Amino acid sequence: QVQLVESGGGLVQPGGPLRLSCAASRRTFSTHAMGWFRQAPEKEREFVAVHTWSGGNTYYADSVKGRFTISRDNAKNTVYLQMNSLKPEDTAVYYCAASPSANYSPRAYHYWGQGTQVTVSS
Repeated sequence: QVQLVESGGGLVQPGGPLRLSCAASRRTFSTHAMGWFRQAPEKEREFVAVHTWSGGNTYYADSVKGRFTISRDNAKNTVYLQMNSLKPEDTAVYYCAASPSANYSPRAYHYWGQGTQVTVSS
């Protein structure tokens, strides 16, 4: 059974940092690219970042480039999203997801976590 479990969301002030974690089952983690997406109220789910499972390549949405960093710890089967300089427009439910290959489209991802709320507000 494939499981992705996110944690680390919460309320943070503008300009502050937050780190999200996503723990995956070993089989999923070792053979899949791991991505982060987000969905704000009344908006479509959008790509944030992805980390390939081989080669260590990372890709980011333009809106988060330079502020967010995706990383993975293969020993812990965990992928992280370090978010710095957060803005109110970053407020959304954040999801981690797994795909056989790195992709910007949520339709390419077979497995999803339950989501974690991130709220950026003073």
